[in-house]
Order: sequence, then structure tokens, then C-alpha cells
Amino acid sequence: MEETFFQKLQRVKWTDLCHIFLFLLALPISLVYRCFRRNLWLLCDNRNEARDNGYWLFRYICENYPEQDAVYAISKKSPDYQKVKDLGKTVHYGSLRHWILYLTAEKNISSQKGGKPNAAVCYVLEVKKILKNTRIFLQHGIIKDDMPFLHYRNTQMKMFVCSTKRETEFVSEKYGYPDGSVRELGLCRFDRLHHFEIKNNQVLLMPTWRSWIAAPTSASDKIEDVSDFRNTEYFRAWSEFLADERLHRILKENDLQMIFYPHRDMQGFIEYFHITDDRITVAKWPEYDVQSLLKESAYLITDFSSIAMDFAYMKKRLMYYQFDYEDFRQGHYPEGYFSYENDGFGKVCYHLDEAISEFENAVSEQFRNPSVYLERHTAFFDLYDTDNCKRNYEAIKEL
Repeated sequence: MEETFFQKLQRVKWTDLCHIFLFLLALPISLVYRCFRRNLWLLCDNRNEARDNGYWLFRYICENYPEQDAVYAISKKSPDYQKVKDLGKTVHYGSLRHWILYLTAEKNISSQKGGKPNAAVCYVLEVKKILKNTRIFLQHGIIKDDMPFLHYRNTQMKMFVCSTKRETEFVSEKYGYPDGSVRELGLCRFDRLHHFEIKNNQVLLMPTWRSWIAAPTSASDKIEDVSDFRNTEYFRAWSEFLADERLHRILKENDLQMIFYPHRDMQGFIEYFHITDDRITVAKWPEYDVQSLLKESAYLITDFSSIAMDFAYMKKRLMYYQFDYEDFRQGHYPEGYFSYENDGFGKVCYHLDEAISEFENAVSEQFRNPSVYLERHTAFFDLYDTDNCKRNYEAIKEL
């Protein structure tokens, strides 16, 4: 859903205003700093974690090209801080030094559009072309939908990484980037999805977020009342699924464990879910790592999450439970090139009974992946190797 300028203003915080002063303080320092660090690459993922494509590219650089001046931005309070610090240089996310390095860097590289000292201030500097720097978007997942906030007019990014031919063609045609800016290189984290051990009794339930619930604005009430999370369809649908007696019976009879891990932006609502079955674990960030869960789980239940692409990449069986399809399209992301019915890597279910029946069917077939989805895998993932980090590094180096 394209946000208006007024809706963007509603997200501005007083801390964003403080960052204006940090920017003004860092600017003259960075002009001098550039004389000494002309080839600096600044990388990051999310402020509080290092588990996505930025981290894996940083690790690749540190292990294979230690001569490259590379710094990873992450909060010192992050549970992942030490593992990054053990690899190479770090900077505290959002600090004055982060601003200095951001303004100094030859290349700013992130898996998140908001991966910068302050998203609000940098948005104005970059999109209004006050600051001209070289920014590379490593991507957070394979794009399936039309995502207006990633259109060129809203990012002005120099390079946009894609992972499949269809995704690359869609972004190139729809998002408005200059010729050559959209590159099919693959997600860096995919290098780690070729070797894994499956826990045959572990099922992962991982729904994505809903923007109108997680970050409500004046436009949210056009979708539903979000004043009480318990009244949202998201809460009702997943609560009913998790409380279903048939689900509990299936888990017990087949000695299965289910991990319920809501999207990071919905983690704040976990306390509302009251799970009574000890075979269902509510997974909280940062205790659980998403990629580890994806690699070790035998089956995935999701809705619209792009992590289904990671799971399908490993040729494992999954299911989409899309109880709020129309609301999602209206309030979150409009449709793109990808049809879940025709292109998806698992059965699409819209009602609770249908979802439970499909899960029971998958269990009875020991989670074997039907040939139709394996054929779709072959057709969709034209890049299927362990050279994603290598391709990304070389492409960024050539910019």
C-alpha cells in the first residue's frame, strides 16, 4: 500500500529529529575522513541482528578479502554483536561514528531499505538527492509482489539485487530503475541452504507481518479496527489454528513438535497467544534463528512470507494459509507477477478446515514434496549454487 506523505509523517519520532544534528555534526568530519578511507564499504542488516544477506556478505569478505576496508553496523546491545566483532570491524548502529562512516563510505550495502543511521533523515537526504552516494540493496527476500516503497523514486539506489530471472524482469519493468541497476545475483544467505540436517518431527509455523497492524497509521482503520490486537483477523485466525483440537491430535499421534515463530515485526504481540499444547513452542526473537529453523524443519506453514522461498529453495514441502488475502492486498502489498495458485511451492488454503486437512495429508505422506512443486522449483530457481556471495561481491566491486 503506497503511503501518503502525511502517513509517513505519522511515523516520525523525536529521535529522528536528533539525528539531524548528528548528520550536521558528522558531515564536515566525513569530508576529511574520506581522504584516508577512499574504499570503505559499510554493511548492515537490521539494527539489532546480523542474520541476513548483509551479514553473510560481510563474513564472505572478511574470510576471503581481508584487505577490503569493510565495516558492519550493528547495535552493541544486539545478541549478534560479538559474532560480528569476532569477524571484523564494527560500528555502533545509529551513533555519530555510524553517521561519519555512512557519509564517508564508497559503498553503502544493506539487506534492508532502512539500513542506515536513521531511516527518516536518510530518506530525505537520498530521495531528494541532497546526498548522492552509492547504495546497494542486497534484498531481504525474493520479491513476489508490487512493493511501492522499493520503487526507484522512493529509493534512488544504485544497485538492486534479485535472485531469479522472473523476479529480475518484474523489478526491471515495474520498479523504474535505470538500465543495468537491477542485477540477478542471488541472495547471499542462499549459499547456506545447500547443506542441512532435517528434524523429521519438527514443523515450522511462520506467518509474515501485517503493516496496518504492526505500524498503524490513520489508514489502518480502512482495513479493520486495530485498537485491540485481539480483534484483528490475524489474531483470530492464528489463534483458532493453534487451538484446533484436530491439530493437537495430529501432533500427538505422529509425535510432532510445532514451532510458532511470528515475523519480527509481530513479535511484540506474542503475549496475546495462549498456547495450551506442550507440543507447540512459541519462539521468541532473538532466542531462535530464522535460517536455522528453516534448515532443520521438515515442513513449513506460512501465509505470504518470502521465507517460503528459502524453504522451497531447499526443495522441502510447505503450505500457504491465506485467510485474509483481500485485506493483505489492500493494506500490505499489491499483487505482482507471482501467483500462489499457479507458481507457488505448496497448496494454498483459505479456510481453517482446509488448512488442517492439508497438514494432515502432508503428515500422512511423511512430508514428501509432490512432483508438481519440485518441477516448479526447477523452473523458478535458475540460480541454484553456492556462489551468491561471490557474485554479489564481484558486482559491487565493479560498480
